[in-house]
Amino acid sequence: MDAHAPTADATATLLPTATPATTADTRINLVGLSREELVAEMASIGAPKFRANQLWQWIYNKGATEFDAMTSLSKSFRAGLAERYVVRRPETTRDLASIDGTRKWLLKFPDGQEVETVHIPEEDRGTLCVSSQVGCTLTCKFCHTGTQKLVRNLTAAEIVGQVMHARDRLEEWNAAETDRKLTNIVMMGMGEPLYNYENVSKALKIVMDHEGISLSKRRITLSTAGVVPMIRLCGEELAVNLAVSLHAVNDELRDVIVPINKKYPIAELLDACRTYPGSSNARRITFEYVMLKGINDSPAEARELVRLLSGIPAKVNLIPFNPWPGAPFECSTDAAIKVFADIVNAAGYSSPVRTPRGRDILAACGQLKSDSIKIRKSELLRREAEAAAAN
Repeated sequence: MDAHAPTADATATLLPTATPATTADTRINLVGLSREELVAEMASIGAPKFRANQLWQWIYNKGATEFDAMTSLSKSFRAGLAERYVVRRPETTRDLASIDGTRKWLLKFPDGQEVETVHIPEEDRGTLCVSSQVGCTLTCKFCHTGTQKLVRNLTAAEIVGQVMHARDRLEEWNAAETDRKLTNIVMMGMGEPLYNYENVSKALKIVMDHEGISLSKRRITLSTAGVVPMIRLCGEELAVNLAVSLHAVNDELRDVIVPINKKYPIAELLDACRTYPGSSNARRITFEYVMLKGINDSPAEARELVRLLSGIPAKVNLIPFNPWPGAPFECSTDAAIKVFADIVNAAGYSSPVRTPRGRDILAACGQLKSDSIKIRKSELLRREAEAAAAN
């Protein structure tokens, strides 16, 4: 974490990021290096700065994965690079397509850990939902990811690698900007981005670089459950759009369904939102509110939500609860959601009801969970059965 970052959540940097790779390939992955790091890496082998700039454009603007394809570099230099370096993407374990066009990829990293990444196509945009951790530490009760124990943080290479993987699969490295299928990024996948801020920040700066992937900060949204000390730093350094997983209008309920509220209660969270750098009526903060039948969906709670948001440039995304195996909640009725939305809208806050996407492949909001832990357990059971049979 940066030296000027708040220390209240310094424990986030103590979480493991990557365990030693199981692959025999010891070459350095150039994906995930900042511009400065790439310049330093080239300097270490006696190459001038302009070589780093060339590599940057080949990797992030053109999507090259092999040095042989980097034809503006001499053959001898390319050969030397291939001996020391690699341009590595995550490995695809599973590729699922929904009937509504949503794509979900289960991606594996060299240490065997996996995360899910989702692409949601719409008429006017294509949004990629990116993960920041393997598992999650927050245990939000309505979220499937929260049932998977946190394993580790993702590296910057693994975060930006999800974006590059999506561009590979969507075949759009050479597409004109008006034809792109990936136009927006939301850090709303597995994990809490602000508990892995250093790596998330590094990855997003690479994504936003004008000579690389070149995605505007206005097309990137970072979602947090409320890591209050990191919200201002995120606004100051990244200036991306902010989305807040609120889901309740009083501390008593939010303590239960979003347990981080015990550390950073609603009043503190909303104070941080009021002073979020760059927020305005043109760039409103999004408050996410999952609709849980009989839990948080009454008209009284809609009116209290309006009161809480007073003075904040905001809009409210009402999210019908997306079921998953063993979920303890039901989705609010259409009638209850409409009444809730009408109250918020009447107060002047846009409150669209999110259309569930990818439910049939468990790719909708709150449904993401990788199979890393389940696979390990099943493998253990298999080995135990084989050992018992051998005896």
